[in-house]
Amino acid sequence: MKDHTLITISRQYGSGGREVAELLAKRMQVRCYDRQILYLAAEKMDAGEMDISAILDMSYKMPERTFMDGVTSLGYETIPPYNKMYREQAKAIRNIAEKESAVFLGRCADVVLKDFPECYNFFIYADEEYRKNRAKELYGNKTFKELEKENRTRERYYNYYTGQKWGDPQNYHLMINTSQIGPEKAVDLIINYVENCRK
Repeated sequence: MKDHTLITISRQYGSGGREVAELLAKRMQVRCYDRQILYLAAEKMDAGEMDISAILDMSYKMPERTFMDGVTSLGYETIPPYNKMYREQAKAIRNIAEKESAVFLGRCADVVLKDFPECYNFFIYADEEYRKNRAKELYGNKTFKELEKENRTRERYYNYYTGQKWGDPQNYHLMINTSQIGPEKAVDLIINYVENCRK
């Protein structure tokens, strides 16, 4: 794959999106960034002593009423002052993207990197039954209701900070249902798609 390729992965909880991102990064021989972005943002905010649960909690904070407050095309210039976490995450993502190829999991990276020409955005989703099975086997026996609650949190967060609709096909180069093909073949699809875009 061409030098300086950026891939963003958004995903439904329970679809195997994290596995896809990690396998893809391994195939590309690049780093997969997810929670590392939170640590970098927390460091900038002088929150280094906080534990991961507190950092994760802070990373999803937003106003009770989800209206837009003049977010720019980069998605981070006018975030309300009481929540600096999103802004610092966006800066960390852009700093990494300027230096190296990488795979970014979540964190609204598709919008943060929208002006980078070699950035490709993918949304991973799956059928209800597939997600239910993964929830039992791989997610500590979570219920489907718990999966959907996490999805609603991701959706509200994404919609608020980006001004776009989470899961809308218009926001991604390709949406992949892992129910039938699984994570490995999803990675094949992503690599083939990017390579074909460059022909």
